[in-house]
Amino acid sequence: MNMKKEKNIRETTLSSECTTIIVGDQMSTDGSRYLCRSSDFDAMMAINYEFHEDTTDGLSEFVAKDSEFRCPLPKTALGYTALPDYQFPGEWGSAGFNSVGVGMSSTETIFSSNKALEFDPYVKNGLAENCTYNIVLPYVRTAREGVERLGKLIEEYGSAEGFGIGFIDDKETWYLENACGHHWLACKMPRDKYFVTGNQSRLRDYDPNDKENYLASEGLISFAEKNGLYDPKQGKFDFHEAYSHDCKDADRDDFTYNYPRVWGIQKLLSPSIKNDVARNTFPVFAKADKEISLQTLRNAFRFHYDGTAHDPYLHNNGREPYRPVSIFRTTQTHIIQVRPNLPQAIGHITYVALDMADLGVFLPLYQGVKHVPEAYTRGRNTADHESAYWKFRKVMTLGMVNYNAYAPIIKDRYAQLEIENDRLQHDFETQYLVIYKDNPQRANTMLQQFSDHLLHRALDVADQLLNDLFTQMTLDTQKEYLFHGA
Repeated sequence: MNMKKEKNIRETTLSSECTTIIVGDQMSTDGSRYLCRSSDFDAMMAINYEFHEDTTDGLSEFVAKDSEFRCPLPKTALGYTALPDYQFPGEWGSAGFNSVGVGMSSTETIFSSNKALEFDPYVKNGLAENCTYNIVLPYVRTAREGVERLGKLIEEYGSAEGFGIGFIDDKETWYLENACGHHWLACKMPRDKYFVTGNQSRLRDYDPNDKENYLASEGLISFAEKNGLYDPKQGKFDFHEAYSHDCKDADRDDFTYNYPRVWGIQKLLSPSIKNDVARNTFPVFAKADKEISLQTLRNAFRFHYDGTAHDPYLHNNGREPYRPVSIFRTTQTHIIQVRPNLPQAIGHITYVALDMADLGVFLPLYQGVKHVPEAYTRGRNTADHESAYWKFRKVMTLGMVNYNAYAPIIKDRYAQLEIENDRLQHDFETQYLVIYKDNPQRANTMLQQFSDHLLHRALDVADQLLNDLFTQMTLDTQKEYLFHGA
């Protein structure tokens, strides 16, 4: 995501960035496919859960709240879940599933080269990151349709900024990157690989004859050739080389901000790959040395060069040049999981960690759930006692006061909770499948009750953690300022 401003409520100058990881079904431990991303912006911008129902009388026009973008919409729309910033309900949806099981993660901020933008500049009132989710997900029935609809919108309205967006369903996972004003490329995720990116265009190969694995704007290659962005004499077309660039300047340093995240996660998942952190030669789609599990992905999004000289939290170094994956101003991290061998209601899950993943807990949001406890819908831009966002944010803020002393308390308790939830989910899903055969409605009622229980329980754990941390901080402060007299 890119920088956005809250009108009449709060302005921020912080930019919004992300880290994306995608995993093919043959690369995972259990045949799951994953579409995952962190949303890094401003800690004060609370994230709320949002639910939309199927409708035949929906909005006829989308009107963006923080840009001049407008576009007509079909009146018939699928229901869907979303994770918007609190000040933009119905916009900035970010991640979730629609009612037919298509998942979407929107967006990863990327940048076109200045040269490409000379010939096809961004469109000021064009399609911006804020609106892509809500004008695409309710209107598509497959991941491929999601790519096609988004691609047509880019070509018709132009892009206001650079972005990468993922789609997932029971059969396919796709990732789309736009380029300058009106071009784009999408690749189907290889089943036996994983993909990682951090605020850069990463796609390279494109075969216009391979419609099974590639989709793209009309004339993607010819436009590049015509305007000197690509010379066929130099070899095969490279999308990144033609439309993007690697940058090192005062405002943006790919060499310390973006490369290290890709390098770090590939080192975590594929230690056999010998990458140079200073060179953008990282494989676009890579093989992991071991199959990737849900826990592997949780760990990846908590990555901060743990225990090394580049660990900013271990060394209390807020000016560390290597940007970690997990940062304090993360507003949410999602792990979208598709298990096509299970009923959609339980086979499609969005695991959400509100706030900073390293000091947060991933909680499941099943596709079949129709609502969540009210606390998960009430976050604002000031701390409170009621909202889930601020319960979790308060805990991690205390953890960051003295990371080495207090973070282990948080991490240990949340790790325990995730283990407990994994066990409870396994037991529940086994029971669900038995009942679902004869009574799907009863099974889904049980699912709603189970989800409510997990989410309420997480709030209780956060409350207890807050008390535990204040207890320890009181003891530590008393030791520092004892002044006991005699």
